[in-house]
Amino acid sequence: MDPLIEAAREAHENAHVPYSEYPVGAALRTADGTVVTGCNIENANYSNSMHAEGVAVGEAVKNGHTDFDRLAVSSAALDGVTPCGMCRQTLAEFADESLVVVCDEGDGEVSEYTLGELLPNTISEGTLDEAERNRAER
Repeated sequence: MDPLIEAAREAHENAHVPYSEYPVGAALRTADGTVVTGCNIENANYSNSMHAEGVAVGEAVKNGHTDFDRLAVSSAALDGVTPCGMCRQTLAEFADESLVVVCDEGDGEVSEYTLGELLPNTISEGTLDEAERNRAER
């Protein structure tokens, strides 16, 4: 089994999901090979819930890592879950479109995407700068 998928599966064991009962784990590999994990943490006020991928990014950044090359995501349902739009945008803040995203489908099966496939035409510092230039030219 892919060690990153295994780490994501281990991470979802720690999820706090009393409302959805849908544990998700993420394992993020940094450019230097460090693996950082996260799990979803729900809150009764759903908007304050944290997603596994965002928790992993936060942990990585907290520890000085901002360059990532691979992410694995797994749910207890082993259903090939992909990062949501919010998590995709968070990943795009630190990784380019070539970031490999591996989604666990169980029984050794995975779906593999690039971040660019999952989030084309992302909002980035560059697109914000371009929008500002366009406003200034008007």
